[in-house]
Amino acid sequence: SVATRIATDADVAAIRQVINAAFVVERPIFDNDRIDDAGVRDYMAKGKFLLHEEPAGNLIACVYLEVSNGLCYLGLLSISPEHQGKGLAPQVMSVAEDFARKANCHTIWLRTLSARTPPLRSFYERFGYKLVEMAPLPPIFHPKISCQFVVMEKRLA
Repeated sequence: SVATRIATDADVAAIRQVINAAFVVERPIFDNDRIDDAGVRDYMAKGKFLLHEEPAGNLIACVYLEVSNGLCYLGLLSISPEHQGKGLAPQVMSVAEDFARKANCHTIWLRTLSARTPPLRSFYERFGYKLVEMAPLPPIFHPKISCQFVVMEKRLA
């Protein structure tokens, strides 16, 4: 079984490794690693990473959650490549949504990249997320190919 806990500063390197391994599929869009240790710490200053670990304590998945005014942003959903396709994502999503509900959020939202292959919109639609808008990337992003944010949300009962 998989244990879940909130990340601490001691987890930064492991989080970076899992995110970069999972996001290697974005290399056709962006050249560099998805995140570095400083980037992980920046996220941790604003929200929480929920970690999913094997019994041996190895990090196999993580997701970032940031709560604000009844909304919960879900980002950086990352499952280590060797654990992808094994039914872990529904568990990660369920725990994330429970976290949001406990934080009194009425809506959970996320964004993915339109140019990502395979695209993730249909993946999130299976969990009840609906398309809100297609939004331009901020100027700090420098994609190699044309790309937009696919913004999606789900109402939490």
